[in-house]
Amino acid sequence: MNIAILTFEGFNELDSFIALGILNRMKSEGWNIQITCPSESVTSMNGVTVQAQQPLEFANSADVVLFGSGIYTRDIAKNKMILDRLTLDPSKQLIGAQCSGTLLLAVLGLLKELPACTDLTTKPWVIDAGVDVLNQPFIAKESIATAGGCMSSQYLAAWVIAKLAGRSAAESAIYYVAPVGEKEATVSHSMSILSPYI
Repeated sequence: MNIAILTFEGFNELDSFIALGILNRMKSEGWNIQITCPSESVTSMNGVTVQAQQPLEFANSADVVLFGSGIYTRDIAKNKMILDRLTLDPSKQLIGAQCSGTLLLAVLGLLKELPACTDLTTKPWVIDAGVDVLNQPFIAKESIATAGGCMSSQYLAAWVIAKLAGRSAAESAIYYVAPVGEKEATVSHSMSILSPYI
């Protein structure tokens, strides 16, 4: 199971790393989760530089593609040299986006008529792209999901696990990362958000 976490210059660490951490709970099942970038390295919005584990083209054959967000997403959305490297297929892949990553799904034509979730800063840009933005943390339909707000990355990761490995595997992954003393409540809340979509 190959999973590409698309991580661009100026990325938000919470989006990429929370998903990476939760999804790697499935590493023992043969899941291969990779930070996937358009260049050899990218630097986050807070100055953390990471080496790409895979080039952007890895996403084209991955089973799952997750778009992270960042401070330069509007520029990336206009950069055909980057976007033309992506040929994604929702009939064969699970595709999700976090916060401003939703704008990239919109400009790539992957949302079509679907409503979406995003962060409050990105909301007007996504609306300008012709997408109805919902006031909720997560939504999914079939193979496309979007999440809004940094901490909603847990929902995106858990949705992927639930879709591919079942509800109990998703619950286990969320239980592991949830705060001590709040584990059962966190799992219950997370699954209440995801239940309509899995």
